[in-house]
Amino acid sequence: MGDYSKALEFYDKTLKIEEKTLPPNHPSLATSYSNIGSVYDNMGDCSKALEFHDKALKIYEKTLPPNHPLLATSYNNIGSVYDNMGDHSKALEFHDKTLKIYEKTLPPNHPNLATSYSNIGLVYDNMGDYSKALEFHDKALKIKEKTLPPNHPSLATSYAHIGLLHDKMRDYSKALSFLEKTLAIRQKSLPPTHPDIKRAIDNIDYVKKRM
Repeated sequence: MGDYSKALEFYDKTLKIEEKTLPPNHPSLATSYSNIGSVYDNMGDCSKALEFHDKALKIYEKTLPPNHPLLATSYNNIGSVYDNMGDHSKALEFHDKTLKIYEKTLPPNHPNLATSYSNIGLVYDNMGDYSKALEFHDKALKIKEKTLPPNHPSLATSYAHIGLLHDKMRDYSKALSFLEKTLAIRQKSLPPTHPDIKRAIDNIDYVKKRM
């Protein structure tokens, strides 16, 4: 928490100077609002996070072309806060705006697209719509498998999401297959005492008990 309060103090000083010296829609102000919003989000203060991300978004919407990457980032930030607040339909609305920009402006295998698909998959998972969640995690995985080395930790994360979704859908053999892929990558890429390895083993044990 100390680090967050230090970061907040630093960004707040910057913001005070900028608010005195810059015009109200200056992009540097939007960056400061966005930074402060992200710190509040990390601190778990969702309403404050939303307030500052919203200030950043208002500036971006006034000053940037509609498919600008900073707008996509801003929509994504707000979507993540809404998801943390449990307002999944709002989260979906903002993540969808991010995705639309990425689909128009990025090549089809760009990592940001994979992240966007994953974020939408997580929201559907939180909403209990597992087949929709699976559809989006699958899209993310296809990009990652084409663009990342075979033992990349991000692949392990995708396999874990998909494995746990198959478990929720009671397809235990598929769940096990994906969770074993997760464990294999983590054992190759992480030190043996890393908590992610234990988590992967626990997930496998959990599914085996349910089979």
